This record gives sequence, structure tokens and C-alpha cells, in this order.
Amino acid sequence: MTGSSRRVTAGFSMDGEEGTAKPAPRRVRTRDQIMKGEGKRPPASVELKLLAHNPFNPREELTEIEETAASLRERGQIQPVTVARRAAFLSAHPGQEEALGEAEYVVLDGNRRLAAAAEAGLGELRIDVNDALAATAADILETALIANVHRVDVAPLDQARALQELVSFHGSQGKVAKRLGMTPPWVSQRLALLELTDDLQKEVESGNLKVEPARRIGRLPKEKQAEEAKKAIAAAKTPRQRSPRSEASEGQTVNAVNTPAAGAEEQEGSAETVNGVNTPSAAAGTGQRLIVPCSSPEQVVEALVAGLSSEDLLAVAELLLDRVSNSSAAEKVGA
Repeated sequence: MTGSSRRVTAGFSMDGEEGTAKPAPRRVRTRDQIMKGEGKRPPASVELKLLAHNPFNPREELTEIEETAASLRERGQIQPVTVARRAAFLSAHPGQEEALGEAEYVVLDGNRRLAAAAEAGLGELRIDVNDALAATAADILETALIANVHRVDVAPLDQARALQELVSFHGSQGKVAKRLGMTPPWVSQRLALLELTDDLQKEVESGNLKVEPARRIGRLPKEKQAEEAKKAIAAAKTPRQRSPRSEASEGQTVNAVNTPAAGAEEQEGSAETVNGVNTPSAAAGTGQRLIVPCSSPEQVVEALVAGLSSEDLLAVAELLLDRVSNSSAAEKVGA
């Protein structure tokens, strides 16, 4: 065939030369892969009977089910629940077949929505299948914990137990903090609840002992915890009394901060120190409100050091770290 009369067809030649389009080999799934659902596109939504709750969800008790059910009825499902295939879950947690029943998927994030959907009478839920989140038992726990870590209805001790399991798996609090996107002090403060005696842990669960002082008390020796807990519980039950505000008269020192001992002679007479900070009466723990300057962080620290005991300073430091960690976490969630 001459050059001018040669027939050219784009993409292939009649002689099977270079450029011949070869069909892609057909992917053949093994029986085991078919049974596990691998290679099969998951459905966008499934019936509720095909979804199982995560048996290892760190939140032992689901709350606000009725409110979530009402929202599902009125607004529908806003975001899908994150699930893993049954086979992937059982690979990380063998022996849980009975707990899963006949479900084909296990909910890793959205257990409350699943319970609320049943309450609302919905027939199905939209799902997002992610087997990678169920590669190991620690991955499953992490997924559930991260989903719940910023939710106020997770019981503090449930959160602490889940964190302890992660520490056991990863080997250190620092590694767990990094994986969760939190700070080491944040993890340490929550784990301190597990150092409380059994009786005090029950007090935390009942709400009698507040979480903030409980974390501080958990760092103390066991023999000192009961006494400190009594003080914390009593302080929480004592209503705050607001002192009447009055105009400062002549000779009074108003909002005195780090005043020299010159006020000692005047305090013996009719002169009075109003809202004194770092004065002998304030330091003695008479219940006066502590007023600190706001001109610089250094002055704030100096006023706190002079006006608070060592234990109170430690508690303030832990609370500040807790607030900073929570603020950073909230910013990450909102980003």
C-alpha cells in the first residue's frame, strides 16, 4: 500500500502493530473478597436493621435521643453516619458476632443518630463506609473517642477510660495527645480521674464531686483524697454571698494591690481596705474576692502567687491549661 493510498485509523492498526487498543483485564474477586464486600460499591443508604451500634463506644449511655429524633423528623438527616463493614470490624474485634446480630455495618460515628432514627421511626440512614477506621481495635476506639471528645454529654470517666486504653496501646500519653490533636496536659488531667478512689469515682459519676476539683484531687495520695473531696463538695454546695458595694470613705484604700505595710497602722484605726489584694487579711483566706491587675500577664501572675496557696495555684494552672486546650480544639473543629 503506497503512502498516499495507505489507510490509517487512529488508535489501532489492522495488523495488530503498536497503538492497538487492548481492553483492560477484568478484575476478578475471590470468594473471600465477595463475602467481605471488598470491591463492591457501598450503598448510599441502608435500612436500620443492617446497622449495628459499636459495642466499644466509649459513651456508655446515649443522651438526648428524643431531641435528636425530633430533629430527624423535622429536618431529616444532615450528615451520614460513619460505618465500617461487618468483616472489617470483626477482623479487629473477633468474637463479636453475637453483639452485631445480622447487621452488615457497624456505626463508628453516629450511634446516637442511629438510636434516634429508630425512635423517630425512620426506615433507613445515609452512610459513609470507611473500613480504614476499623483496621485495629485502637483505630475503632480512636474514631469513637475523637467523635465524642468535644461533646459535653460524654461522661468524664468514660472518656478517661477510653484514653487509658489508647495509652496502653500507643505506649505514652504524648503519642495519644498527638493523635487526638490535643495537648499532653489535656490527656493527663483526664487520666487523673482514674487515680481517684472507687468511692470518689462514684461521687464524680453522681455529680456530687465536680470534675475540675476531682482532677486535682486525683493527683494526691489516696489517703488525702477523701478529706480534699469533702472540702470540694462542701464548697460547691455553699452559695456564694455577694458583699454589698459601698462607696469608699476618706482614709480607705480602694482596690489596693501589693500595697506596702503602710496600711498596717491605718487598719488598726477607722481606716479600712476595700477589696484588698495581697494584704494580710486577704492572704489569710477570709473569703475576700481576689482582685488582680490586668495591665500585664506578669502582674497577674505576681498577684496570684502572693494571694493564693500552692494548691490553689496548681488548680488555677490546670484550669487555664484545660481552657486553652479546649479553645484550641474548638478552633480546629470550626476550621
